[in-house]
Amino acid sequence: MMPTNFPMPCLAVLMPVFNEAATVETIIARVLEQRCVAELIIVDDCSTDGTRALLEKLAAADPRIRLHFHSANQGKGAATRTAISEIKAPLAIIQDADLEYDPAEYEALIAPILQGKADAVFGSRFIGGHAHRVLYFWHMIGNKGLTLLSNMFTNLNLSDMECCYKVFVSEKLRAIPITENGFGIEPELAAKSARMGLRIYEVGVSYSGRTYAEGKKITWQDGFRALYAIIKA
Repeated sequence: MMPTNFPMPCLAVLMPVFNEAATVETIIARVLEQRCVAELIIVDDCSTDGTRALLEKLAAADPRIRLHFHSANQGKGAATRTAISEIKAPLAIIQDADLEYDPAEYEALIAPILQGKADAVFGSRFIGGHAHRVLYFWHMIGNKGLTLLSNMFTNLNLSDMECCYKVFVSEKLRAIPITENGFGIEPELAAKSARMGLRIYEVGVSYSGRTYAEGKKITWQDGFRALYAIIKA
């Protein structure tokens, strides 16, 4: 059981990046402002928009940043898998490289683990009184449908299976055999966490979603892949 006085900093932030030159400097600065962050492991998934040069500049300025580069674009799951293999800190969280999620909420997310209650904590955009940008109706319907289906297969009662923010005790995360290369990693992590019997908590998080014009990448094809990942896992 994790002791309640677990020392800071204790958190590895795993950041898959693909063509996020417009946001990556801002999100990295916000991550590194958090006192719980021990290391930031960034995997650039073969960006072509100048992101790599920005990352190299930022990494030179802070020893907590460790960079890895994929020679071909493989997807969020593959980049996260690479980052997991490099974790040194006792806890780990997945962080997208856009500005949709707020690193200021890390301490609330890790609290159930530090209190010895949980092995994993999943963020939820649908519980709590946090601010949320109002965007796509059909995305919301698809998300709720996939979460419901995932819960049917896992016997969990998650409210937001697709939420990016997932925190794990690092040794538990390393034990999960991740095979999905793309956005199917979200249902895969939920399913395999349930199968391993991990103690899972949810914590409400805010959400500043972006439009496709602003760089949103997930598509309806990813929804079908998530459906496949739920059934397969």
